[in-house]
Amino acid sequence: MPFIPFTPQQLHDAKHTDLAAFLESRGEQLKRSGSELEWVDHHVTIRGHQFFDQYESHGGTAIDFVKKYFDVSFQDAVQMLLGQNIAAEPVEPCQHVRPDFKLPEKNENMRRVYAYLLKQRCIDRKVLDHFVHQKLIYESDKFHNAVFVGADEDGTPKHAHKRSTASNSGWRQNQAGSEAAHAFHHVGTSGVIYAFEAPVDMLSFISLYQQDWQQHSYVALCGVSDEALMHQLSAHDNIKDVFLCLDNDAAGHAANQRIAQAMIGKGYGAHFASSSGKDWNEDLQFQHAEISEEMEVQPCSPSYT
Repeated sequence: MPFIPFTPQQLHDAKHTDLAAFLESRGEQLKRSGSELEWVDHHVTIRGHQFFDQYESHGGTAIDFVKKYFDVSFQDAVQMLLGQNIAAEPVEPCQHVRPDFKLPEKNENMRRVYAYLLKQRCIDRKVLDHFVHQKLIYESDKFHNAVFVGADEDGTPKHAHKRSTASNSGWRQNQAGSEAAHAFHHVGTSGVIYAFEAPVDMLSFISLYQQDWQQHSYVALCGVSDEALMHQLSAHDNIKDVFLCLDNDAAGHAANQRIAQAMIGKGYGAHFASSSGKDWNEDLQFQHAEISEEMEVQPCSPSYT
């Protein structure tokens, strides 16, 4: 379409459009996530004219949002935000209906998942075995992904986070129909819960600090939304203290502060536990590297009894 010389005021108005109002006007569904709003089934948080994609760790303004999620040009995005027509035919609002949840089919064995989590991620075998025996971790049949299952209070699976076991692959995704409130977790009897961005971070932390670990509660947010944490708090009134253990980067720090404010506002104790590296798995792998180096330099002498 012909170039449109938008005025500075028009560009300012488009950039600062309230995204919640924009989405709702198009039939999209939003839900409250702490002090922010979350676009249902998209794992995108909204605050005023800004957004943040939890999985891609990327955000921006209203113009960036419309370009990315409505797949339009810069000019079309500005016109949409200003409320002008951009096509001869009206754009039909997107209707997002949550699909029925079904766990991915299981593979006949877990060789790839065990190799990935034990050798590449250095997860402790006893910790991994615990969750496998609880049927909360398994290997998918088609793509051999690691599947981290989240169940409700009755033990019914409601959430599945899939993580590629391929070397150097960062692919991860929630199974269609997953309910964020029931993401991968462990419930203990103490008054403490630890919150992490991803299941591997949660398993890494437990591997690092194993003493009496089953007494405490842990939850993987599968992003930086606090919905899964909020659900665990509402379902278990024995929990009084929250330790926020999100990634040691800008996005993790921002989420830590946001969630801590929400926790304090609800009367919970909010604490921070920060990894030395970018995340807890990096710390775990560094510890294993140090141990391996020590074993090479100072091999254990055989002992005879």
